[in-house]
Amino acid sequence: MQWNSASEFFAMGGYGLYVWGSYAMTLLVMVVEPLLAAHRHRAALQAAADDAR
Repeated sequence: MQWNSASEFFAMGGYGLYVWGSYAMTLLVMVVEPLLAAHRHRAALQAAADDAR
């Protein structure tokens, strides 16, 4: 596929909102999930330490 301008590229033939929205949501999940996993890991370690007392 060939685009004549950057605006045509970002419009993606009328599907730009869907395409770029999908990329944005994927990026968001890829950033947030490791943060949440680290938080759950710290909480589990803390709970285990509290139970050991």
